[in-house]
Parts: sequence; C-alpha cells; structure tokens
Amino acid sequence: MAETEAVPDPVEADANTAPPRRQRRYRRRLRSRIILAFVLLGFGLTTLFAFSTLALRNRLEAELVETTLQREVSNLVEQVERNPDEAPFFLIFDARTWSPRNAFKVDPLYRDLPEGVHDIRQQAPDGSWHVYKVAVRKGYRPGEGEFTSLVRYDVTGAAAAAEKLRRWVLFAVALFSGLAFLIGWWAASRVMSPVSELARRLQGPVGSSGADMLASHFPDDEVGQLASALDDYSARLTEVVQRDREFNADVSHELRTPLAVIRGAVELLLSRPDIDDKTRARVHRIQRAEQQCTDLISALLLLSRNERGHGATDVAKIAEQLLDVHRTQVVGKSLELRMEGERGLVVDAPEAAVAVALGNLVGNAVKYTLEGEVVVRLLPRAVEVVDSGPGLSEEDAAQLFQRGYRGTHAGHTQGGGIGLSIVRRLCDLYGWDVRVRPGEVRGVVATLTFDRAGGGG
Repeated sequence: MAETEAVPDPVEADANTAPPRRQRRYRRRLRSRIILAFVLLGFGLTTLFAFSTLALRNRLEAELVETTLQREVSNLVEQVERNPDEAPFFLIFDARTWSPRNAFKVDPLYRDLPEGVHDIRQQAPDGSWHVYKVAVRKGYRPGEGEFTSLVRYDVTGAAAAAEKLRRWVLFAVALFSGLAFLIGWWAASRVMSPVSELARRLQGPVGSSGADMLASHFPDDEVGQLASALDDYSARLTEVVQRDREFNADVSHELRTPLAVIRGAVELLLSRPDIDDKTRARVHRIQRAEQQCTDLISALLLLSRNERGHGATDVAKIAEQLLDVHRTQVVGKSLELRMEGERGLVVDAPEAAVAVALGNLVGNAVKYTLEGEVVVRLLPRAVEVVDSGPGLSEEDAAQLFQRGYRGTHAGHTQGGGIGLSIVRRLCDLYGWDVRVRPGEVRGVVATLTFDRAGGGG
C-alpha cells in the first residue's frame, strides 16, 4: 500500500534534513561525578597512606626485633663456647640452650625449629595467647658436639599495639573519606551553581533581545561562553522558525486567493442553466479539486503552527464526500466504493483535518486496487478503510508512514510519498492513531482511531 501525492511542507522538509538523533544513554549528573571524584580521591589517598603507615611500622618493628634477637643469640653462643660453666645472662629475653642428649626436655613447639627467626603463637598457662619472636642458631662446643641456642622475645604487646594502630588507621580512612565527600559536595555545589542557573534559565522563555540574553547573566568563563553559544543558536533557530511561519502564512494567503477565485467562477458556471451535462461534470470535478486544495492548505497550516483547530466534524459526511469524489475518478476499473456502519461519529477537529487524514487513506486504497471493492467502515470511535488490492509487505508496513517512502506496489504511479506522513503528523497533533495491516484474505486494512472523538457511534 502506498500513498497519495500531497503538497510538501517546508517545516517537515527542514526537520527531515536533520541528522538522526543518537540513542540516549544513561549518564551521571555532573554534580555526582565531581562528588564521586573527590570521594575516590580522598579514599584512595587515605587508604594508600594507611597501608604505607602500617607497612612501614611493621617493617621497622620487625627489623628492630630481629636485629635484637640476632645479637642476643650470637651473644649466647659466644658465652657457651667461651665459658660453658658460666650461666648466661639476659636482660629482656627468655633463652635456653640444649644438646641432642637433653632435647627431650625442650617444648616440642621449639625443638625442631631450623636456624633463623620465627613467629610463634602459644597459649600461656593462664589461658591467654602470646605472640613470640624466636631466634634459633646452631653452635659447636669442643668435646661435647653440637648444641642449639634459642632466644624468645614476647611481642604480644607490640601485636596488640599494631592491631590498635590498624583500627585507628581504618577509622582515619573512613573519616577522611567522609571529609572528602563533604568537600566534594561543597565544591560540586560551587562549581555546578552556574550550570544549574543556566539550566533554570533555559527552561524559561529565551529570546534574542538584550533583556532575554543568557550571556548577560554569567561572567566571561566557560559557562558564559556556553550561554553565549546558546544565545546565538536560539537567535538562529528563532529566525528559522519565524521565516518558516511567514512562509507558511504567505503560501496559505497567496493560494487561498486564487482558490477563492476558482470557487466563485465554478459557482457562477454551475448557476447557468444552459451548460451541457459533460461540462457540468467537469466543473463539478474542478469544484472538488478546489475543495481538496483548500482542505490540504488548512491542514498544513495547522501542522506548521502546531496548533489544534476545533470543530464538530461528522465523519460519515466526510467519508461520503470522499467516496463521491473517487467514484467519478474510477475509470477503467471494476471497482465498487461503498460505506458501511452506523453514523453518528463526531470528531472535535476541523473538517479539513479529518478530510485530509481520511482522504489519504481512501485515495491510496482506490489507487492501488484494480478490481474488487473499497469499503469505508464506520466504527464507534474509528474508521476502517478496507481494500482488495495487492496487499502489504513487511517492509512496507515498517516504513509506510516515513516521509518520501513509496510502497513496493507504487510502480510508476504519481506521488511523492508524503501523504501518509502528513496523516501521521495530524494524528500526533490531535492524539489520534493510524495503523495499517494486511487484510484477512488479501488487500490492506487501514484504521484511523479518534481518541478524542465525541458523539454517538
């Protein structure tokens, strides 16, 4: 199913030359991004500081303890080797030495430790747990053989201090992250206030006069440059819209004048009793063509102004007029045009808008149906145009209401492919709905639903 030819609309032509709009994607608000940046910066810096502090503290503590242990165990070995009969002396460490003969007296937890420094966790007799740093070294005593020396240092207090430090560092991370959030919120509010003000002013009326210029309300910074660019764009857009409105008004006025002359001449000719039937039929055809042009100009003017006209239009009356017009134009076809259904459907819209919308559907059905019938079926809140033509392909159904598209059955017929696009725009303006679907057996069913219809049906 294709479309009847209609006068192109310059407003729609400008709109269709614009590049397709990109699909909108979800983006965070600029304020949220600034706050998030501050929070991540504060959290990252404090976390890095915390881990660096803990790592440095643990490293220094381990180096200090290990150095002390190594010194003490070396001192113990030297004492035993130099004078084994003297009891070794220690200040802050617990130490012992054993040989393979008396190793059974040593706690199994320490007995088989290799040389080096080890971390041991052991439960005390009172049930508490202690953490020890243990240094082990092998020695040799002449005449008695090998022996093992062990120095143990209780680091439980240091471990508790480390755990306390860890908690305080975590608290510092949370505290500084919260401070970073508050600073980010404050900074974002300061940074975003000009942008928010610009958005607020954009929601109001923007004009090209000095009082309405956006740039006059902002300093000469990035936001001021953006406001200036928006002022320039608004001025150019206003100029285009004004020029378009003037063009539509001029075209409407200039075309209505010759059409009024044609209407007067036709009425004068029809009032003469001496014209023959063939001439009278031709004059009636001119009269119907003049009415179609008048209706189309009125509908296009409504679309260009984007305003709804009002009226109480009898859809059945418009349908009868359209069928009468097309009956006179069906030549060389075995085609029946008829209307069925109950009358009484009244639409709050001008007759011109209903005539153009319904006329394009009827005209397409008549143009592409070579034989059979075209039925205009009146429903309580809609009108169906049913034909017995070649039918509708999936590609046609998907693109039928696009401007400039002609159906696969259009062939060499006349028409620019804008008729149904005008129907779609009228439906968008008045809140109507138009749909096409394949018929039950063949042909196409076009349904025009009047959501704002009134009256009986």
